[in-house]
Amino acid sequence: CADRNLLPDPDQVARLMLACPICSEPLNAVDNGVVCPAGHRFDRARQGYLNLLPVQHKNSRDPGDNQAMVEARRDFLNAGHYAPVAKRLAELAAERAPQRWLDIGCGEGYYTAQIADALPNADGYALDISREAVKRACKRSPQLTWLIASMARVPLADASCQFLASVFSPLDWLEAKRLLTPGGGLMRVGPTRGHLMELRERLYDEVRDYADDKHLALVPEGMSLQHSETLEFTLSLSEPQDRANLLAMTPHGWRASAERRAEVIEHPEPLVVTVSMRYDYFVLQ
Repeated sequence: CADRNLLPDPDQVARLMLACPICSEPLNAVDNGVVCPAGHRFDRARQGYLNLLPVQHKNSRDPGDNQAMVEARRDFLNAGHYAPVAKRLAELAAERAPQRWLDIGCGEGYYTAQIADALPNADGYALDISREAVKRACKRSPQLTWLIASMARVPLADASCQFLASVFSPLDWLEAKRLLTPGGGLMRVGPTRGHLMELRERLYDEVRDYADDKHLALVPEGMSLQHSETLEFTLSLSEPQDRANLLAMTPHGWRASAERRAEVIEHPEPLVVTVSMRYDYFVLQ
């Protein structure tokens, strides 16, 4: 890559930003991993990621999305069905031109990689609690620092990021605030109340309405909404596998009855659905 010299040196980045998930002291690069002054050491996996999720912080043996969910989402996104969502996110990130950024709850890295392409000279970080997701994600953009970690205990230093992304992911707002430098911001991307409405109408006798602005009540003091926009487009899914993947990567894959799911997957006509996303950008004062 012609820009190889512009990419952050991973060892330097580790020294600058990573914090021990056990004692919060700075992590420094050593051999094939990182270590803190207290001697807590974390090795880099052969795929390139760092596992900064201590066993005492796990709620289960393998927390986060399992292999089937990760692969369904990877295949659906790689087919380009949500490409406009990622394109707009990357544009919004590029407009803000952060020096350092973090994707919180990166999944298998589809959106992360497009942010990375839009910010080639920035130090990029991405974390997810799912090992299966991060194992696949780190193949997309090897120049990033990929982490298995808890979003409730993000192993990065206070005030270390100018830009955070949270796409279809739960969020610990106080952690997000801690990570931001003053003037930095969090871009939250999530579904509106009309997202996949046609699919929901096929799966349920009664479609439950939900408020798509509930998160606004969770924003901590000192952070404020600076920008909000909605992206909406229509998707036509003619292949049964695409429809199966869409179901598997959403809660409808286990909420809806097996019979209704099979009807959606095997229906002879294309499934036409509305994709509707809300982008909210919150700035730390």
